[in-house]
Amino acid sequence: MPTTHIWIKNPLDIFTANDVDASGGIVVEHGIITEILKAGQEPSRPCTQVFDAREHVVLPGLINTHHHFYQTLTRAWGPVVNQPLFPWLKTLYPVWARLTPEKLALASKVALAELLLSGCSTAADHHYLFPGGLENAIDIQVDVVRELGMRAMLTRGSMSLGEADGGLPPQQTVQQGQVILEDSQRLIKEYHERGDGAQVQIALAPCSPFSVTQEIMRESAQLAEQMDVRLHTHLAETLDEEEFCLQRFGLRTVDYLDSVGWLSSRTWLAHGIHFNPDEIARLGQAGTGICHCPSSNMRLASGICPTVDLEAAGAPIGLGVDGSASNDASNMILEARQALYIQRLRFGAEAITPERALGWATKGSAKLIGRSDIGEIAVGKQADLAFFKLDELRFSGSHDPISAMLLCGSDRADRMMIGGQWRVIDGQIEGLDVAQLIADHRQAAKELIAG
Repeated sequence: MPTTHIWIKNPLDIFTANDVDASGGIVVEHGIITEILKAGQEPSRPCTQVFDAREHVVLPGLINTHHHFYQTLTRAWGPVVNQPLFPWLKTLYPVWARLTPEKLALASKVALAELLLSGCSTAADHHYLFPGGLENAIDIQVDVVRELGMRAMLTRGSMSLGEADGGLPPQQTVQQGQVILEDSQRLIKEYHERGDGAQVQIALAPCSPFSVTQEIMRESAQLAEQMDVRLHTHLAETLDEEEFCLQRFGLRTVDYLDSVGWLSSRTWLAHGIHFNPDEIARLGQAGTGICHCPSSNMRLASGICPTVDLEAAGAPIGLGVDGSASNDASNMILEARQALYIQRLRFGAEAITPERALGWATKGSAKLIGRSDIGEIAVGKQADLAFFKLDELRFSGSHDPISAMLLCGSDRADRMMIGGQWRVIDGQIEGLDVAQLIADHRQAAKELIAG
């Protein structure tokens, strides 16, 4: 349902991710924010539509910068509920190796729908599983993103270092370097959109130090430079990973990153927990971004990302829900809440405000994926907006709406607008039969586990 010229009028409260006063609302025309109004101001010319936002807290569409959509099929699976990362992975790899195109499509649709309902308008996915028959995994995800009308940074992940060569993943899940690079080039040429308003973008994302060769890391960095796309990988998530890098490469994680040409502002890293002060300084100097994944890090007992230290050094910080087998949910507003709380444990209440956590989930996340057209409410930005109501019992007695969003536990958007189009109305995704999706997805999940 496209909007042409709409005034989103007098919100209950609004978080712009900047210093702009938007208490009188936002004017959207042809998918772009064209005016920001202070209290009492009216649009410069009459609008064709007016949406009264007096019951809504309005945020920029939240941006998820790390996920594994396929993992919605293995949520809360008994054998891995209490395992840390390496055993968790080794138990799950053989299950994930049975993924099919149909199951990936369902898993991706569930992940994106859940994100959308949590106020998320843009999602980065890290898909690195390409067993036989699933060579077109990213193509499948592109179709689902377009169907739901969201934006996505789909990363062409890879695993090239199997168990036989000292890596963690089983051989049936790894690919040869040439296959990876040729498919990466194909995907960039076919799907990567540039400029403001892009819906689908592609990045290159060798999975992790313990699942890819140094060669594919170097060659991916060279290809990303040549084709001007971004780079993504997991790094410094656990002490096991650090030990692996020391034993295999004789290097700590950031030294390893530097050695393969990845220490740059083109790169954003998932997790970034185990860095020493020198490494934090180097990451900041390079402008390398870090995606903080608090729920996953707590679930797997991995540690706490040093966000404040990284930001102070110059490294951008964003948020990610991570895969739905280590978070078990795909909810961005709850992820911002989790970030607020776990970071207060490390840096204190005064340093970590609700506004700072929401800033990571919006403007910070946009910077991680190289976008300046989304992540904040300002003239000229895309009209990607999340609308939340505070009318449930949990919010009764709350006084500051922005703080109440996180402190009282908002978990579902009432409305979502992406590029000026309503994608969620009254808590329901436009055009999606969620009950049927759940039924199909549950059946697929049972089949995957059963083998």
